[in-house]
Amino acid sequence: MPLSTNPKVSKTLMQLTWIVGGIGFWNAFNSIGSGDVESATQWISAWAVGGVGLLSFVRHAVFHRSDAKRMGWDYGARNDFQLEVGFANLAWGAVAIAGIYQGWDTQTLGGLILVVGIYMLQAAVLHLLELKEAKNPRYGSKIASTAYAVCLFWFGIKAFSG
Repeated sequence: MPLSTNPKVSKTLMQLTWIVGGIGFWNAFNSIGSGDVESATQWISAWAVGGVGLLSFVRHAVFHRSDAKRMGWDYGARNDFQLEVGFANLAWGAVAIAGIYQGWDTQTLGGLILVVGIYMLQAAVLHLLELKEAKNPRYGSKIASTAYAVCLFWFGIKAFSG
C-alpha cells in the first residue's frame, strides 16, 4: 500500500500532533500556574497552534487519502473538504510561527489562539453530534478534540486579560 493511502501514516501524524500540542499545553499550564500569561500564550501559539497547525496541514492535505482512510471517510477519490481543512491549518499554523518570530504581543497572539479555539469548538460540536449516528464511535478522540478546543478557547480569552 503506498504511503499516500496508508492509514498508518496519518495515525502516526495524528499521534505526533497530540504530542506537539501536549507539549504546548503542558508548558502553558505551568506558566499560568506561575502567573505568566505571556509565556503561556507563547507556548500555545508556538506548539498548540503553530506546530499542530503545520502537522495537521501535512496530515489533512499532503496525506489526505491516508487521513480519510484513518477516519473512515475514504471515498476512493480526492476529498476537497480534507484539503480545505489542511489549508486552514496551514494558515493559522504559519501565522502563529510568524507571530512568534515577529515578537507579537500577548493580546495579538491571544486573538489568533481564540480564532483557532472558536474553529475547533465548532468542529468539536459537529464531531460530538455525529456520535449519535456513528456505527463505530471513537469517543476518546471526540473527547480529546473537545478538550483541546476548550483549552484553546480558554487560553485565547486568558491572553486578553493578561
